[in-house]
Amino acid sequence: MTNVLIVFYSRDGSVETLAKAVAEGATAAGAEVRIRRVRELVGPEVMAFVPGWAERAEAMNAAYPAPSAEDAEWADAILLGSPTRFGGASSELRAWLESLGALWYFGKLLGKAGGAFTSTANPHGGQETTILSLYSAMAHLGLIIVPTGYGDPALFGAGTPYGASSTSGGTATPPTQQGLAVARYQGKRTGEVAAKLRG
Repeated sequence: MTNVLIVFYSRDGSVETLAKAVAEGATAAGAEVRIRRVRELVGPEVMAFVPGWAERAEAMNAAYPAPSAEDAEWADAILLGSPTRFGGASSELRAWLESLGALWYFGKLLGKAGGAFTSTANPHGGQETTILSLYSAMAHLGLIIVPTGYGDPALFGAGTPYGASSTSGGTATPPTQQGLAVARYQGKRTGEVAAKLRG
């Protein structure tokens, strides 16, 4: 069985919803899936500035374990989900990626499939730049990047050719059904490619 790891950071739930749809797609491809949420880097005094942040973080942390280097080594495919922060990935997700130095040094991630997905507050808030910024980290780790392309009709109305995405409107608006279809397609496609790479 192919092993698919989905590591995400979500504050308001949009990226979490995409991550669950990606997992559905990977499961449909016959993969065993682990979903992990990276933890906050800021303290409660900062979280208090955003109503509901601490409560949502507590709920998500109860639902998903924190990712580990062991999870990454277990996986045949790694999919990364992050909200956009000034056109790039969140510092929370980046911190986890930067913890994988030993795996990088010993080449433990070479040849695994990789992909990324995101959510932004507005339509032009950096969806593609966020995914592309994660592509560069994947290249350094030696992952084989699997873009969505336009392999599913849903991609002509949602997402990007680089990975699934959604627009929350800054009010935690959930991903559209078409956006979720792209996320499921991404999970399925990445799982299928990982299975072929695994041989």
